[in-house]
Amino acid sequence: MARRCTVEADESLKEQIKMASQEESVREFVAVTDVDEERARFFLESAGWNLQLALASFFEDGADDDIVTLPQPEGGSSVSRSAGPSTQPRVTSFRDLMHEAEEESDEEEGQRFFAGGSERSGQQIVGPPKKKSSNEVVEDLFKGAREHGAVPLDRGGKGPGEPSKARAFLGGGYRLGAAPEEESTYVAGERQSSNSQQDVHVVLKLWKTGFSLDNGDLRNYNDPGNANFLEAIRRGEIPLELRQRSRGGQVNLDMEDHRDEDFTKPKMAFKAFGGEGQKLGSATPELVSAPAASQQDMAANEAQASSSVTLDPSQPVTNIQIRLADGGRLVQKFNHTHRVSDLRQFVVAARPAMAAREFVLMTTFPNKELSDESQTLQQANLLNAVIVQQLK
Repeated sequence: MARRCTVEADESLKEQIKMASQEESVREFVAVTDVDEERARFFLESAGWNLQLALASFFEDGADDDIVTLPQPEGGSSVSRSAGPSTQPRVTSFRDLMHEAEEESDEEEGQRFFAGGSERSGQQIVGPPKKKSSNEVVEDLFKGAREHGAVPLDRGGKGPGEPSKARAFLGGGYRLGAAPEEESTYVAGERQSSNSQQDVHVVLKLWKTGFSLDNGDLRNYNDPGNANFLEAIRRGEIPLELRQRSRGGQVNLDMEDHRDEDFTKPKMAFKAFGGEGQKLGSATPELVSAPAASQQDMAANEAQASSSVTLDPSQPVTNIQIRLADGGRLVQKFNHTHRVSDLRQFVVAARPAMAAREFVLMTTFPNKELSDESQTLQQANLLNAVIVQQLK
């Protein structure tokens, strides 16, 4: 009798353990799939209470969302519909992945979206790129310019080609008589040809909300009409509109960083009258030609200066370009052994008026004065260089 009671007790205990195991399987199934207990029991009973087989059957038959299991962090709470504790891993679905992707999307690639697909797949769509801030636009422009050889200049100094003095008056006037009885004569102003090529110096100022050229108006960074201009700067190239200004000449472009400042249009500087006029209170004066050196004389002086440079054909030869203070430009071949003093003599020979003026010769990049004129061109690193003449 005692043995029979013991057997019945063992069977009852096994039944309780089995039911507890089944209940635990139901809770685990519900925690993973987020379905009700009745449906969970259906899949578990169909799989002979094999949890892994039941889960596989559930996903093969179709679920609301594809489920991705993630490891449960230490100390984190488990997901369960029952009041009892559970150690099952936390779960996430495509909804969670979409939310995380939106938060961690790269600003340059734009916002990410998930379009509908099949029950276990989806399609990701990347939206248009987000607009960069003005600070990022300016930083990209300076970075691109530096990568293509641009050199920063001292804020207090002047860039190559930037005028350090006021421009000379180019209008007409009257030459005063040498004697009281000598009548004053009218001298016509100089006229510059509009069709010839000319060197251009432009200052690109990068402001908080846009950019400006020299003393011009503000142009927005996001204006499609300025896209080609900014892209050329970013590639280290001279934009087309600046090349058109020079008519085939050389363009010197300086960039100024004002990204932390609002645009302020500078006051217009006083510009002297450059035209012609008539003397009042007397008869119309006779117009006479200016005594300045003609183009023929200037060309003759340059040819004589070029012939005065003695070249040794057996020695290496280099081309030196000299930008004169009057806006002219000279190009001459020299040997590597010629000295800086030879450059000065060449300039004076090409422009005899410079013999009475004090001037210095300077390099462009970096911008420094050639003070030691005893150095050879090779020692001064002036091979194939550009030299700028500046008046003192």
